[in-house]
Amino acid sequence: MMAAERVNDTPLIDRLPPVRGRLTANADLAKVTWFRVGGPAEVLFRPADRDDLITFLKEKPADVPVTVLGVASNLLVRDGGVPGVVIRLTRGFVDIEPDDEAVEAGAGALDLNVAKTAQLAGIGGLEFLSGVPGTIGGALRMNAGAYGREIKDVLLRADAVRLDGTPQSFTVDELGYSYRHCDLGADWIFLGARLRGERDAPEAIAARIAEVQRQRGDSQPIKTRTGGSTFKNPPGEKAWQLIDAAGCRGLRVGGAQVSEKHCNFLINTGEATAADIEALGEEVRRRVRETSGIALEWEIRRIGIPTGHVPAEGGAA
Repeated sequence: MMAAERVNDTPLIDRLPPVRGRLTANADLAKVTWFRVGGPAEVLFRPADRDDLITFLKEKPADVPVTVLGVASNLLVRDGGVPGVVIRLTRGFVDIEPDDEAVEAGAGALDLNVAKTAQLAGIGGLEFLSGVPGTIGGALRMNAGAYGREIKDVLLRADAVRLDGTPQSFTVDELGYSYRHCDLGADWIFLGARLRGERDAPEAIAARIAEVQRQRGDSQPIKTRTGGSTFKNPPGEKAWQLIDAAGCRGLRVGGAQVSEKHCNFLINTGEATAADIEALGEEVRRRVRETSGIALEWEIRRIGIPTGHVPAEGGAA
């Protein structure tokens, strides 16, 4: 039984306020994560729109924990599932609107779709987003980037709501961005953003997007069950090179494997559990630290309750 499941024997879903969106108890998260592993959400909430989300946050019981998901591309849901309410921003948060040399995008909009919508409108400078697997909300949360650019380089404004239902807008300077990091606390949910581009010929933008897609397909195992880049690049180093030098290319734990194609990617070969994937990641960290003295930091976000044996960070599998 999950910690937030019952108060006076009342199921969590019955303690929540009415919504216009959708509430689902014991929702299978493995179906929506790119790894295709993990336990259920105690309750999954898909808000209809911003107002539905804000009202829910204002009215929900204060003791109920909240976790936010995008498309779960850079995420590992542990096998014991996620207590409380998991919020997934879907239909009401996917609008993309070009505006002069900028683009307004909802937090649920796919990064690739933002790049392509900008291209059709003749707005360049956002092509790098086509190489980022995920949504604008996730990109805002982790300062996602690829091919030499990050979200902080193009952000004009980000809209967010605090977990108490208070909305606010932020400039890029107020978010304290650094490499794969945002200072805004976990008690905020990103709602959308205004991104800066520049005028360019749609054909030229399309060619750059195609090149990003080609490079990504050539170098990354994008057709497998993976979670994107597993570890952050340490200062002055490439994580994949450290992993390769530690002899981890192709390393397996259960059904999880370090990709042969790009060894900063972990893959589910078909029967992996979340515990397999996390244990493999920790074994990679242990071997890299043993061979190079460098402690890799997880880039993949890990949430939920572990089951079985998962080694302590940096420990042996």
